[in-house]
Amino acid sequence: MKSGFIQNGYFLLFTFVTGLFYFCFYMVALSFSLSLAFTVIGIPLVTRVLRTTTTFIQFERRQTKLYTDITTAPYESKVPTGASVWAQSKLELTDRRNWRAVFWLMRKFLIGLVSLVCAVVIYVVPLVCLLAPLLYRYIKMNFIFMEVDTFIDSLLIMGVGVVLAAISLRLVDGLVQKIGGYTRSMIRALNR
Repeated sequence: MKSGFIQNGYFLLFTFVTGLFYFCFYMVALSFSLSLAFTVIGIPLVTRVLRTTTTFIQFERRQTKLYTDITTAPYESKVPTGASVWAQSKLELTDRRNWRAVFWLMRKFLIGLVSLVCAVVIYVVPLVCLLAPLLYRYIKMNFIFMEVDTFIDSLLIMGVGVVLAAISLRLVDGLVQKIGGYTRSMIRALNR
């Protein structure tokens, strides 16, 4: 099923927001909890932070399916043992899968930055070009090396906007599929 043009824009912006959230959350939470590791509460805090990876990956699966219709394998969550808090903490801390999940989720911030730039280029630039005949009188417009200060120039820029909009319609589906494929790759790598 092909996603709509507007829905793809939502997905690109959503990718940026979630990537920024994961990056900030893990930077702050891990820095804080690891700095308290010498106290009694530090290690359980790190364990709690690492347990969030399962929730966030499941959330990524659902959002990717909703926006891109890409189905991914289920993420196999860890079953908590009946061991003591310290034994469970040791298992969580030594599980390389947790740390790889944190890495994959934090790396989504870079993908989010790329998706934000692409969303601006794909959605905003063609729109501004299409509105050039209405805007050139009120704001100073430059397109590449051309100053738009006459109506004829603005019509030329509007024509460029039509071409860019047509290209954007074709480009955005492929881009969203590539970004949605990141979730599939993440889950595949973590399930190994």
